[in-house]
Amino acid sequence: MKKVIKVGRVPIKMWLDDLEEGALEQTVNLSNLPFVFKQVVLMPDAHQGYGMPIGGILATKGYIVPNAVGVDIGCGMCSVKTNIHLGDLTIDDIKKIMSKIRERIPVGFNKHNEKQPLEFLPQPSINLTSRQSVVIQQWENAQHQIGTLGGGNHFIELQKDKDNILWIMIHSGSRNLGKKVADHYNKIARNLNERWFSEVKKDKDLAFLPLDSKEGKEYLEEMNFCVEFALCNRKLMLKRILESIQEVCYEKNITYVPEELINIPHNYCRIENHFNENVIVHRKGATSAKEKEVGIIPGSQGTCSYIVLGLGNPESFCSCSHGAGRKMGRNVARRTLNLQEEVDALNKKGIIHAIRNVTDLDEAPGSYKDIEIVMENQNDLVKILVRLEPVGVVKG
Repeated sequence: MKKVIKVGRVPIKMWLDDLEEGALEQTVNLSNLPFVFKQVVLMPDAHQGYGMPIGGILATKGYIVPNAVGVDIGCGMCSVKTNIHLGDLTIDDIKKIMSKIRERIPVGFNKHNEKQPLEFLPQPSINLTSRQSVVIQQWENAQHQIGTLGGGNHFIELQKDKDNILWIMIHSGSRNLGKKVADHYNKIARNLNERWFSEVKKDKDLAFLPLDSKEGKEYLEEMNFCVEFALCNRKLMLKRILESIQEVCYEKNITYVPEELINIPHNYCRIENHFNENVIVHRKGATSAKEKEVGIIPGSQGTCSYIVLGLGNPESFCSCSHGAGRKMGRNVARRTLNLQEEVDALNKKGIIHAIRNVTDLDEAPGSYKDIEIVMENQNDLVKILVRLEPVGVVKG
């Protein structure tokens, strides 16, 4: 832990040295919530978000804050190791694999033209179906969006470990479904809070729902469905990626065998026991790092990513960062970063990257914090198991 700040009802515990003013203000707002539990926690990748900083952990007693989960409910990481030695593949083979991936997986706002088979989707409960939930209202669209990457910082990466073995990493979420659920319940929470004359000001974007209320229970059910949908989304993309790799490997007589999938979400809430009390832990751009829990911490498309083992540090609510974290906003990155310098740096490393023009600079390595410093700042939260270097990147 780097720093403890005591300005609100509970202390703020930070695993970073510097925090932008907007993110600090949001964190102070969290620390003053009447139902906040014990402390507010910030990871080393923390930066300003909507209502609550990304890279933050909030624990509450009996209340859920939709904006402390965020709009991309269930967003997270998947990673899998293959048995393929990159020495057996040429650069052209890697490019061919990536081309096949782009053919199979829509990116950005794109989605599949055809509905995807229901076997790839989680099935809504009778309760979700009977009350015409947001999930059911979006069900038609969800069948076209499952197995798609999305935009922003979502990515598919081909990576290599120290033994030059190929790994696959995916970062994506619940697509438009999660946003619809988040916006719907945040609106309900705001209206209810006004009716209750709540001391939680609506301009703080921290409207809440009691866990034991009808609305709170419905949000939790729909949120959990979105978390499952996001995992299914990543799994379907992984299936399509493996098909792409397999086609190229078959041409070269390489037998392909993937290992067990590692999955870790970083936008959700759930009931956990901390400091001998059952509380609702909200993780927004943060991942669980319980003792001996395997996790994933990605860098940017030009830097290393890490497979880690949780140390179960109670002071962080057994959490760690979800990535490197932004050091500048998207518009600032496009205005200030030098396109040629960013491209040259990636080309020098031999990375097949996704930086083509100025509009891509918001996802250039220069717009992110130094992943090595981020990892050093949380060495009491996780232990590094595997260091992965990028080989090829598909971005939304």
